[in-house]
Amino acid sequence: MSGSMPFYQKHHRHYDRNYRSRETESAVSQYQQTSSRYSARSSSSTQGIRAATFTSLDEGRLSPMPKRSEPTYLAMDKENQIIGYVVPIFRGSKEFASGLSDTEDMRAKETAGYLARRDLFTSGVEMERMEQKSRRTVMRESAECISLTKRIHENEEYHKRLNEDSLMHPPEFVIKPRSHTVWEKQSVRLHCTVSGWPEPRVVWYKNNVSIDPMSNPGKYKVESSYSVHSLEINRCDFDDTAQYRVSAMNSKGELSAIASVVVKRFKGEVEESLPAPRPHPCLEYGITFETHIVEKFGVSFGNEGETLSLGCSVIIYPSLQRFQPEIEWYRDDKLLVPSKWVQVHWSGDRATLTLTHLNKEDEGLYTLRVITKSGYETHSAYVFVRDSDAEVAGAPGAPLDVYCQEANKDYVIVTWKQPAVDGGNSILGYFVDRCEVGTTHWSQCNDTPVKFARFPVTGLVEGRSYVFRVRAVNKCGMSHPSRVSEPAVAMDPADRARKGASAPWTGQIIVTEEEPVEGVVPGKPRDLMVTESTKTYVVLSWKPPGEKGHEGVMYYVEKCVSGTDSWQRVNTEIPVKSPRFALFDLAEGKSYCFRVRCCNSAGVGEPSDPTEATVVGDKLDIPSAPGRVIPTRNTDTSVVVAWEASRDAKDLVGYYIENSVAGSNVWEPCNNKPVKATRFICHGLTTGEKYVFRVRAVNAAGISEFSQESEAIEVKAAIGGGIPHASPAPPFGITVLESVRDSMVLGWKQPTFIGGADIVGYFVDYREVIDGVPGKWHEANIKAVSDRAYRVSELKENRLYQFQVRAANMAGVGIPSLPSATFKCEEWTIAVPGPPHDLQVLEVRKDSLVLLWKAPVYQGRDAVNGYYVDIKEADADFETWRGVNEKATSKKYMKIRDLTDGVSYVFRVRAQNKAGVGKASEPTEPVLAETKPGTKELVVEVDDDGVISLNFECENLNAESKFVWSKNYEEITDSARLTMETKGNKSKATFNAPSEDDLGIYSCIITHTDGASASYNLTEEGLKELLKVSHDHKFPIIPLKSELAVELLEKGRVRFWLQAEKISASGKVEYVFNDNIINQGEKYKMNFDKNTGIIEMFMESLQKEDEGTFTFQLQDGKATNQSSLVLIGDVFKQLQKESEFQRKEWHRKQGPHFVEYLNYEVTSECIVRLKCKVGNIRKETVALWYKDGREIKANEKLDFSEGVLSLEIAQISKKDAGVYEVIVKDDRGTDKSTLNLTDQGFKDLMNQVFSVIANSSTPLKIQSSEQGIRLYTFVNYYNDELHVTWHHKYAAIAFTDRITSGVVGEQLWLQISEPTEKDKGKYAIEFFDGKGGLKRTVELSGQAYDDAFEGKVLGGKYHTHNFIALNLTCNISGDPVPEVTWLKNEREMVSDDHYILKFESGKFASFTITTVNTNDSGKYSILVKNKYGTESGDFTVSVFIPDEEHGKRK
Repeated sequence: MSGSMPFYQKHHRHYDRNYRSRETESAVSQYQQTSSRYSARSSSSTQGIRAATFTSLDEGRLSPMPKRSEPTYLAMDKENQIIGYVVPIFRGSKEFASGLSDTEDMRAKETAGYLARRDLFTSGVEMERMEQKSRRTVMRESAECISLTKRIHENEEYHKRLNEDSLMHPPEFVIKPRSHTVWEKQSVRLHCTVSGWPEPRVVWYKNNVSIDPMSNPGKYKVESSYSVHSLEINRCDFDDTAQYRVSAMNSKGELSAIASVVVKRFKGEVEESLPAPRPHPCLEYGITFETHIVEKFGVSFGNEGETLSLGCSVIIYPSLQRFQPEIEWYRDDKLLVPSKWVQVHWSGDRATLTLTHLNKEDEGLYTLRVITKSGYETHSAYVFVRDSDAEVAGAPGAPLDVYCQEANKDYVIVTWKQPAVDGGNSILGYFVDRCEVGTTHWSQCNDTPVKFARFPVTGLVEGRSYVFRVRAVNKCGMSHPSRVSEPAVAMDPADRARKGASAPWTGQIIVTEEEPVEGVVPGKPRDLMVTESTKTYVVLSWKPPGEKGHEGVMYYVEKCVSGTDSWQRVNTEIPVKSPRFALFDLAEGKSYCFRVRCCNSAGVGEPSDPTEATVVGDKLDIPSAPGRVIPTRNTDTSVVVAWEASRDAKDLVGYYIENSVAGSNVWEPCNNKPVKATRFICHGLTTGEKYVFRVRAVNAAGISEFSQESEAIEVKAAIGGGIPHASPAPPFGITVLESVRDSMVLGWKQPTFIGGADIVGYFVDYREVIDGVPGKWHEANIKAVSDRAYRVSELKENRLYQFQVRAANMAGVGIPSLPSATFKCEEWTIAVPGPPHDLQVLEVRKDSLVLLWKAPVYQGRDAVNGYYVDIKEADADFETWRGVNEKATSKKYMKIRDLTDGVSYVFRVRAQNKAGVGKASEPTEPVLAETKPGTKELVVEVDDDGVISLNFECENLNAESKFVWSKNYEEITDSARLTMETKGNKSKATFNAPSEDDLGIYSCIITHTDGASASYNLTEEGLKELLKVSHDHKFPIIPLKSELAVELLEKGRVRFWLQAEKISASGKVEYVFNDNIINQGEKYKMNFDKNTGIIEMFMESLQKEDEGTFTFQLQDGKATNQSSLVLIGDVFKQLQKESEFQRKEWHRKQGPHFVEYLNYEVTSECIVRLKCKVGNIRKETVALWYKDGREIKANEKLDFSEGVLSLEIAQISKKDAGVYEVIVKDDRGTDKSTLNLTDQGFKDLMNQVFSVIANSSTPLKIQSSEQGIRLYTFVNYYNDELHVTWHHKYAAIAFTDRITSGVVGEQLWLQISEPTEKDKGKYAIEFFDGKGGLKRTVELSGQAYDDAFEGKVLGGKYHTHNFIALNLTCNISGDPVPEVTWLKNEREMVSDDHYILKFESGKFASFTITTVNTNDSGKYSILVKNKYGTESGDFTVSVFIPDEEHGKRK
């Protein structure tokens, strides 16, 4: 191990030797001696100046030397200046996670051994001093040495016997490295734990070649700490796919372990990697720097023009001010250099990168690399830059990545990349602007927009520097200008090369003076060619002539149309200085040839050889659309999008990706800088939303069409589904299922949370417990086990052990379970079986569930022959366990019924054999009896081809859900009898050849749901029924919704019809009558609607010869059916008669006719209304009423909208009996309707009238009068024909002079004069209506009788004198306003001068007698009546002469 300084000494004063006290120095010296074996191994791995150190074992083997340097752990430089202090890690002071630690006795033994050896093997100087001592002293010291040696030997032997672990033993892998499969550019770490004594030396190999981390800095990182060794492979590539071996070696032997690493690459992935860090000299030996990047920056988003900062905190241990790390920032694996756009800052513990003015060029993957002498650490995240708001709505985004290429004396080619955002309209082209360095004036280089993303800029001034920018334009407007390019100098490339790299050109033209020489006409330019051709321009390039003299040359360019010899000079006025030239204004599609001449002061040279004919047009095509786009889940806010590359794309710049919320059709760019790979991670998405994606390719010629849209994908984490920890939770419930001398079988329960993916297996660890102290954990299995039971082997008999289990899925291995209880490894000899295990609950419903279990591992003396299931409520006491089955079941599953909805239960299972019932299993977790919403059951279907299948569906699926089919609750793996097929949220299991071998319980479980499962029990009877249905489908008949039937239509037409449930377009039908096929003709009309399956045949009428059997015969492929209808005898005659009647009815309805024939109704006012309804009437239609043949002049006008005729008869009597007739007629015809109201007809009418009268009667009331007691009721209308019977005590009353009855208006009364006690009792009036009649009753007894009798004697009288006026008033209320009638002695009164009757405001009724005389004496009554009832009030007026009254009083 390397000698890094522990964290607890980071800020101590003895960090520097100068601050040490003598006591501190002595303590550290002893500390170093006991730990020297660790420092020796550390120092042997370093290079340079070594600190003098030795171990106690080495000291015993070395010969005595005159003098030795004292051990030190100080790191010094060449000038012997202390630059660091290293304290080796002291393992004995650290408590291991396993629970074991080195003992104090071991450390004391090692210290004593060292001290003894130090005294025995002293230096030569010490021997000389000893010779000078006296003999006695020498002998005493020799004896002490011998005694001490003996004691040391005895002490070592004692410790060897006491602790066998201190003996040397070969290396052993406690945890072996595991194989990994990773994506390219990801990092992978291999771990292993090695034990052994002496501590083994660990070496890593790749394909049997030793790995040296220093030979490839940054690629490999090897670490060792507390016997845990690791190899980290950074940014894996294809070459890292290999077999890796770790070798552990010490003096007792060597042991190796192997793991494989497989590196996968996404299709189309390009090779990208950060440059390897530069090797750093090891300036400080003995110190290893540990680097940790914390508070990391994440995926960031910004807009153009904004400022964005990225930062990370860096912790480096040990922290030495003198040695600072090197901080590097990369964008897309390219090192960033500080500039006006990029600022880098390092504060000592935090690295910051500031992008001062964001442009789309700043988008990309940013990487921070922190480099120390011990290696480096990196962190990366993506930065997205969005377009700033356009000045004009709908304008495109700004171009990006403007570069200058092939700069020459007066010419440069400007290139750029098209923007991802076009503003919703196609980009028409681009404008290129230039600006001379040192000025702020921008000038436009092209008058018309260019579509090609390259443009040659000419007319530059030699020796001056320029910067360029580009703007995009569409029909809405101009974009913002791009970021300016780097400065480009207009000068000859050869001159630039001679002058070397320097700052941008200052604009000065360098003029050199040379000896004047005689001019030489230059020769012909060489190698003329067309380097670039577009619709807008053509670029020529050539090499200067070999003969050009000592002065510079310029060039003239000439062109001619192919096939002619007419050369035309292009640049007549200004010759070209550069060996490149761009020709504009050429006719698109024409073919041209070009040549160049050189010129100088001596003249114009010969032309070059002409070029081949060149057709003006784009040589570079726009790329084709990318292929299929496939999105996959990544995180809760990102999606990985992959696509097929564009075919035959040339000079591809990259791809733009867009996303849209599914169904919105609103597209947003995922990247604003083209990516060259065919895979991209789209960030910034909304969790849980569904998105679709599309891609297009870009090159200099333009942007391709969009690819097809991808399928919609929901944004959520690929592993974990948004759960922070995607690895499984720990298992629990560890139990022993079987125990023998050297092994134990464990069982456990599945974790409550399986993580973000299916559990692929379990790892079991064990440790021995000695005297209550647990030991080290050891792996029981290297390869994961899929079952929840495992046999742990190589245990020791009668030893105590604890166990822990970890679950693993594709996200990793979860944390271990809590240690189990302590189990003793011993041979089980009990006769009964062990406990069943792995209990599972399926198909939970509100009243039932299915319990599954596995057989016990330990069978006992005999085989298991049955199981018992126990149940109790989850919160109930232990004593409430009860059995579910009285008789043992041989199956390992059971459906438990009769559960209570909403109650939680737990279950356990016991196994039995001949010896008895064994120990119960561990109980299940509480299970709530409920039927969850959306629960589906398994459905059996037989399709049209007779195929029988089981079907199951579930709405609550996720991407990881799977349908698992089982028979008798054992998963079906053989498809010989069943074929399973899953589509979407539905799964089907189809029987290949159903037979008795398929009988059983079929179930389906859906993983990654809340327990969605269902089953179906295929019994023998059920199979027979299914086979019958299957046979009907294989040999089908056409199903009929209705058999052949007949019905009559208007005009008496006869319709024969039937309807098939389903029939195809190829279906046929034959019509048969009495075994003869009939066809379409004058008599028969056929119709066959194949969409509805309705088959019809029409006949205008039925004749005598049409009696017989009608049959429809159907055929649809191999399916057939027929239906017959027999029309003979009375059935045929009745149908024929009805047809004739319907035909007559049709003719009748052609003119005015009765829709509803004449009838009557009795209103609540007892008015008899005769009415009928007439249809098809016109203005000239007339209606005539007749009674007994005589016309009635009714005041009735026909209502042409309703057509209802009515005749009202008020106060009907016997004289109204007769035969009533209504005739309607016009020029189209006549119709009549008759109503017989004679004899029984009139009697029925009157009974209905009587019923209305009876129902209108008011309850019987009691009224006292001067003559006696009166019982009365009111009716709405009284008819003389009404039969009324009075009853007293349920017997009809025999009327006498004392008891009389009568009718006054609408009042029916019973008068009892001089009432006696015998008149008490129940009275009733019975109305007869020809049916049950109606009774009104009143009880005349008790208080009612007393009140009535008292009123007879004392009340009801008004006494007045003659010649005096009398006025009586009363208040009346009712809605509608009642009618008021005054009666005198039961006769209606009329208002006159003597009797003034008034009814004012609908409320106040008054009765006035102007001059009272004796004739006014009598009984008066007032009746008030509306449609809801009648009320009355009686009073008596007595008129007397005053003298008579006085005489009477005497």
